[in-house]
Amino acid sequence: MNTEETKEKGKLIPRKYLVTFILVTSLFALWGFANDITNPMVAAFQTLMELTAAKASLVQFAFYGGYATMAIPAALFIRKYSYKSGILLGLALYATGAFLFIPAAAQQSFTFFCLSLYILTFGLAFLETTANPFILSLGAKESSTRRLNLAQAFNPMGSLCGMAVASLIVLPQLISDKRDAAGQIIFSTLSEAEKADIRVHDLAVIRNPYVAIGLVVLIVLVVIALTKMPRTQSEEQKALGQSHTTRQTLHNLWHNTIYREGVLTQMFYVAAQIMTWTFIIQYADNLGINKATAQMYNIVAMSLFLSSRFISTFLMKYVNSRRLLAIFGCGAALCTIGAISIVGMAGLYCLVGISFFMSLMFPTIYGIALENVDSQDTTLGAAFLVMAIVGGALMPPLQGMIIDQHTIMGHPAVNVSFVLPLICFLLIIAYGYRSFIRGER
Repeated sequence: MNTEETKEKGKLIPRKYLVTFILVTSLFALWGFANDITNPMVAAFQTLMELTAAKASLVQFAFYGGYATMAIPAALFIRKYSYKSGILLGLALYATGAFLFIPAAAQQSFTFFCLSLYILTFGLAFLETTANPFILSLGAKESSTRRLNLAQAFNPMGSLCGMAVASLIVLPQLISDKRDAAGQIIFSTLSEAEKADIRVHDLAVIRNPYVAIGLVVLIVLVVIALTKMPRTQSEEQKALGQSHTTRQTLHNLWHNTIYREGVLTQMFYVAAQIMTWTFIIQYADNLGINKATAQMYNIVAMSLFLSSRFISTFLMKYVNSRRLLAIFGCGAALCTIGAISIVGMAGLYCLVGISFFMSLMFPTIYGIALENVDSQDTTLGAAFLVMAIVGGALMPPLQGMIIDQHTIMGHPAVNVSFVLPLICFLLIIAYGYRSFIRGER
């Protein structure tokens, strides 16, 4: 190997993969936008459709349930065809789900909106199942976790855009969130005719950003369709008839302890992330803060998340990623304890601060879990890690049920409900520590 090849191998992103890296990284921003424009819609639908917090959180059940449904089919599709084919189908499904918001708003059906999000996330499942292992393969294995953290840094940029659209365009225009002098929402006191008029207006406001992002997704689809993508090692092995059977892959994954525990840990991490970001609005509402203002706290949280993603990527040059995961897990747990125990603005600040420590968790758990997985097993291995996003579907409704209790033993139920994310962070600390100890042996 000559000096030039050695330099290229040592780079985080070799020059020959740079264009592909940029295009695939753009996908992280696209699903970040969808994730974080959807989170505040739980509170919006709760008021507009007059739902309980538990029923409104079915938005998240539909959104993250789509990942659980489609992750394995996506992996099998990619194994049969290619990463590029998976990306193109994912973008097509994403756009389809976004455009279904048009008839959903016309029908004024909460179920139809949930169905639209469910289909939209079929596309996101394809994109995440494809993009994450693809990024890991674009360079040396030693730098794969750092490379994924860098690519994932662009996910919160999309998230910030989604939050900005929600807080600056969608939520301020919602007539259903107008309040009286005491800070109470007046929508429930109106006549049925007045409510019907407001629903027509507000559902159109909710619909429009999804239609706009659907058009952007179609443009990205065309660009990627016209771009040549490099083959990964696993795709080359498949072309030579050397790939593992699905049964062999499942056997290998099951007997890989760090991978198996990583899938479970990822499920709890996504649950913690979605609960933290979804119910920040309800937490602020309990302090008398309206939805549009509360969403600004979500934007601050995402800004911390974004800045910390770059900080943690830098720190990984000097600190073992597994140890760093355990340290950041401790920080998240301490902030969550503050959000539970403190009633007031200090508690809200603790809730916002959790995002700083969550920043490295998803890509780091992902990278650690796949670190010792054979390249031929990566696609299906990635699918189970994406499927673990179902944690975001399962736990928010449970938190919503706790919030619906209003008070628990004299303490605001919304504060108490953050015991669920706390449990998740404790499990993440355990995974980081256990995987670090195993790596030291």
